[in-house]
Amino acid sequence: MDRERIWPDFRASWILHEEGDLVFIDKPAGVSSQAADPDRPDDIVTRLKSWLRAQGRDPYLGTHQRLDRDTSGILVYARRKSANASLAQQFEGRKAKKVYIACVSGWKKGEITLKDKLAPGEGDRTVVVGDRDKRGQLAVTHVKVRAKKAERAIVEIGLETGRTHQARAQLAHAGSPIAGDVLYGGPPAPRLLLHAHALEILHPTTQKKTRVEAPVPAEFEEWLARGDVGPTVYDDEAAIDRALARALEKRWGLGRSHGAHETTAFRIVNEEGDGLPGLAVDAYGDFLVAQFHTSGDADPVLTPARRERVLDCLHALGFDGVYLKMRPKQANTLVETRREDVAPKDPVRGKAAAESFLVLEEGIAYEARLGDGLSTGIFLDQRANRARVRAIAQGARVANLFAYTCAFSAAAADGGAKETVSVDVAMTALERGRENVARVVAKNGGAAGAAAKDAGMSAHSFVAEDAFAWLAKASRQKAKFDLVILDPPSYSTTKSRRFVASDDYGELAAQAIAILAPNGKLLACTNHRGVRRAKFRRTLGDAAREANRVVVQVKDLPDPSDFPTAPGAESHLKSVLLSVK
Repeated sequence: MDRERIWPDFRASWILHEEGDLVFIDKPAGVSSQAADPDRPDDIVTRLKSWLRAQGRDPYLGTHQRLDRDTSGILVYARRKSANASLAQQFEGRKAKKVYIACVSGWKKGEITLKDKLAPGEGDRTVVVGDRDKRGQLAVTHVKVRAKKAERAIVEIGLETGRTHQARAQLAHAGSPIAGDVLYGGPPAPRLLLHAHALEILHPTTQKKTRVEAPVPAEFEEWLARGDVGPTVYDDEAAIDRALARALEKRWGLGRSHGAHETTAFRIVNEEGDGLPGLAVDAYGDFLVAQFHTSGDADPVLTPARRERVLDCLHALGFDGVYLKMRPKQANTLVETRREDVAPKDPVRGKAAAESFLVLEEGIAYEARLGDGLSTGIFLDQRANRARVRAIAQGARVANLFAYTCAFSAAAADGGAKETVSVDVAMTALERGRENVARVVAKNGGAAGAAAKDAGMSAHSFVAEDAFAWLAKASRQKAKFDLVILDPPSYSTTKSRRFVASDDYGELAAQAIAILAPNGKLLACTNHRGVRRAKFRRTLGDAAREANRVVVQVKDLPDPSDFPTAPGAESHLKSVLLSVK
């Protein structure tokens, strides 16, 4: 597998026009215009500079404009410092002419000019405010229809001003939010259907008008013709390829991560959040795992022809092999996880991975097994939470319940935890977890090597026991922990009891909160699709009262960037960090 081929710094096809002082590019959707994460810079400027250096060229770029991450289209950069003054004057003085293309639903007007005052709203939103609101800044947007079919339309947008989210906020206020715009309530679409189509400026040296256009992406005409295609995206190989390309660009920062933050196991496609319903695709080093979520034999996503087409497209990306998992949509649907028709042991495309191999997450090595049924050894959606645990674990006593292969315990150990206790009913999983923790201890032991590993492991214990039974015992022994981690399955059955998250989480949380030390924290998670975030917070609040503990803070935690939710939907994973007095 060639990681730089799958995630290149930059593609030459993105350059629209280049001459002396200027370079015009066509930024893909999903790529940031400016660095958002200094530990993982994946913005288009950093990437273009790397590409220029690799060609032996001067990497200088003068930046004077930006586009939202999910907006595609034209950007211009100065290639010489002498061009900056002219470009700055044109953009700041509103002399640069910018034309956008967008897809909207329900647009009943013809050609019109929208004049509104905009101000920051809640979260990342921009809102239209009244004329008397002193926060408001005038936004002027010219709109005309380019094409129309039924309730859908492609409109051309001319921005006379340059406010944050100007077109998105004004069109939403006018009753026609842009398709795929989750933030402003747009209709379903495979992506935010907003594209910076044309830019006209005066050349800094010749002072001649220079107009450059970025071709309108194929998704725009497709949406106009059919609207949101849903599962029928799998009937068109080109549409699958486009969706995969968009998803890969969003994951560039992970795919090309290195050093202390190197991550080789992460999600590439997250179902409807990436425009591919019912399909999740994960990278494990040089291999892919494709997960089809089934809701029954009649599930249209899972027709044999569609499945084969998806697997062919995935294999063409350039990974060494592709494994297949057939997951029931409902977690309470019981299946034999090692059946060949559910989770084939061998890859369905390409070559096989080793039976057991190591993947990296933020520099920590974890064991993965891709041919071992539905389980792979690590839950990738908890990457951000493991990073949080590592950040707060210094000197802490940590209890990790439903530990599985103890990834949270390994992260806590890497963060300097004084002690970890990993509890799970499955001894086999705990044995693998012990190795995950031991690798961290050995790594941090430095030159002392094996001796440090043996000494360090005495601070980490592994208990094969039902979590409820262990909590009862810990309470009787008056054990106290600075951090307790609860990440139970939505449904489980042991010899002693049956657990259903929607009914039993409160009882579990109350017992966990009861063993928190003063100023202790509970990291509580659930993947139960039927438990809404608001209900989950109430359950935890009730549990704290039952445990007679005073809650200082209840904080909702966001998901990793590679697990985007479907438009208008709530994330399957709900994570809350609860702190007590």
